Amino acid sequence: MKLLLKAASVLVIGVIAVGLLLFLSAGTMAYPGGWLFMAVLFVPMMLCGVILYCKAPKLLEKRLNAREKQKTQQGVIALSGLMFPCAFVLSALDFRFGWSQVPLWGMLAASAVFLIGYALYGEVMRENVWLSRTVEVQENQTVVDTGLYGIVRHPMYMATMFMFLPMPLILGSLIGLIPMVLYPVVTVIRIRNEEAVLTEGLPGYAAYREKVKYRLIPFVW
Repeated sequence: MKLLLKAASVLVIGVIAVGLLLFLSAGTMAYPGGWLFMAVLFVPMMLCGVILYCKAPKLLEKRLNAREKQKTQQGVIALSGLMFPCAFVLSALDFRFGWSQVPLWGMLAASAVFLIGYALYGEVMRENVWLSRTVEVQENQTVVDTGLYGIVRHPMYMATMFMFLPMPLILGSLIGLIPMVLYPVVTVIRIRNEEAVLTEGLPGYAAYREKVKYRLIPFVW
């Protein structure tokens, strides 16, 4: 029950925080892109939380309680903590003042890409019981090299590319894409630091790097 309440409180706080950023900045509740974004973000999140609570409560608890210890990763998280609110506020202001416009089909296409990313993220969680929000080597952890991990070494970050980069388009904004150009840079920094930690502390990871050549995008990097 304690875990359920904590998960529910995190969801509610997220809904309130994102809602305030979007609708206060838009100056109205009649913001179609805002409601569309809230739906594609929080409905799957709630469903994912329910599935984890029923099937893998320890993984849910680990993800809720995770606190990053690596200094490099702390900096990355701090930058992300600025980047996403800036993108939300800028997108909502764009709607309010009409700086740019994304057609409905573009908003729906971006939503579909976002949901594909969510599905990939769910598959990564299914494949890797060691998945964590923090960069660390856990007790008894082993290398996962099957499924998506046989294609790229960091499929979780690949999934977040599908999820995060289209967010301003779902909100109906082109201007909101400006802060999000930092996300690939932030991801590369996080991956490089994570690989150094795993190579040093996780047996078999160096061999895995030789087996799976690409980190994030097949045939690119």
